[in-house]
This record gives sequence, structure tokens and C-alpha cells, in this order.
Amino acid sequence: MNHAPPSLPVDQIAEDFLSALEEHRQVPSLSARFSGFDLDTAYEVTASIRRRREARGERVIGRKIGFTNRTIWPEYDVYAPIWGYVYDTTVRDLAECVGLCKAGAFVEPRIEPEIVFELRAAPRAGMDERELLSCIEWVAHGFEIVQSLFADWKFSAPDTVAAFGLHGACLIGPRRFISEDERDSWFGALPAFEIDLLRNGAAVDHGLAANVLNGPLSALRHLVERLAGDPHNPPLHAGEIVSTGTLTRAFPIEAGQIWQTEITGLPLDGISLRLD
Repeated sequence: MNHAPPSLPVDQIAEDFLSALEEHRQVPSLSARFSGFDLDTAYEVTASIRRRREARGERVIGRKIGFTNRTIWPEYDVYAPIWGYVYDTTVRDLAECVGLCKAGAFVEPRIEPEIVFELRAAPRAGMDERELLSCIEWVAHGFEIVQSLFADWKFSAPDTVAAFGLHGACLIGPRRFISEDERDSWFGALPAFEIDLLRNGAAVDHGLAANVLNGPLSALRHLVERLAGDPHNPPLHAGEIVSTGTLTRAFPIEAGQIWQTEITGLPLDGISLRLD
């Protein structure tokens, strides 16, 4: 197992990145500076950051998966998914965000439309996607605000993991609870729906569920399997939420913009967010 080089221990990385987050400042790429900084080390940093955030009163309420959308991999030179924790301080109901979502609260922020699950049961490694669907309590559509502690969004995959999975905020729209007799229809719809992302009333991108590792359930499956081999972080448990990754490209945001989505082929309404 690889570990961070002695000149920059895991706990110091965690402290430095938390300080950068609080001060809204960017930092140099760790993997460019230290050849030993790899994904395994980065997830050690993730665990160290979690301990520090919990010690100051924050509560983990789930995970976000990043880079599940294969169409954006060449744009960022990251070619596999990553994940990060989300906290009670970073997740909000979209309906409660009127006048509260400020673009200036994040570093080089971008917006991503995503599908969010809440788990009613803990998923296990080896489950297929139909079994994973049986673990889901509700499905929602939301926006994730992502941010980059690295200038101009230039980084490696380990950098993004250490930097909170690029997570800034998760803003969740209305929940749709899944009854037993609806599971077949959801199972068919989740890998097949389409979405349009609009800025100030004009369409800026069109996305497909299949872009996200063949669908949000496939993204969840990837996370479950990834966590099964993670010695630093626990598996998913009942009650956690999981944001499954952007369905379109991620776009820079500014105060005064209105972002909206329109969904076809899924029993969820589009959502809207005005940025302050």
C-alpha cells in the first residue's frame, strides 16, 4: 500500500486543504509536486478530512460521485470516477435556497444537473442494478455546485479526491419515493431518460442518462464496488444520500444567472435555481 511521502503527511494535507477551503484560495497540484501522491493516498486524505470535519461538528450524510459522465473525461483529463463525502453543511433542499445560493461562496464554481438517491438499506458489493434499486428509498433531481481548489480546473484524479471530490454544495429537488409496484418502471427509465440544461432560458447542453456509466444505478454500483476495496473509508449505509454525477457538461456560474432543467422519460420534474 502506498502512502503520502514523509515530506507531506496525510494529516497535514487534510489540514492544508481545509484551510484553503475556508479561505477560498487555490493550491498547487499535489500529484504534480509529489510523485508518491496517488489515489490510495488521496482517499486516506478523504478519511482524515472527514475526521476533522466531524470533530468540528459537521455530519456526513452521504457521498457524491464525480466523473461518472464519460463524455467529459477528455475535457478534464480524468478517465475514471472518483467520490467524496457530502455533509449536513453542504446539502440543502433546493426549495430552501432562494436568496441563499451565492456563486461567490465557491472557488471557480460550476453547476451540474444530477440524479440523487437516498438509501433505505445498505447496498452490498456484488449486487446487480435491480438489487441496488431495491435499496433505494427515494429518487430526486438536483444540482451539484462543484468547485476547484486548482487554478483553471487543471488537476489529476488524486488531486480531485483530496479536494473534497470537488464538492461545493448539493441542492436537492422534490423527492419521489419508490413503491414496490413502481420498481420495474423506474428500473427501465433510469438508464434511458434525457435532460436539457438551460441558462437564463437558453439551452446550453443536452444530456443522456447513459452518459453516467450507463445510468445512475450503474454509477451507484461502481461506488459500492469501489468502497468494498477501500481500507480507509466505510461502505455505504442506510440513510445515506448518493449524488450520481453530472448528466451534462459542467458550466461556470455567476451571480444573477437562472439555471433550469427539463427532463424527458423520467417521472421527475425539471428544477430551477437562481444564483445570487
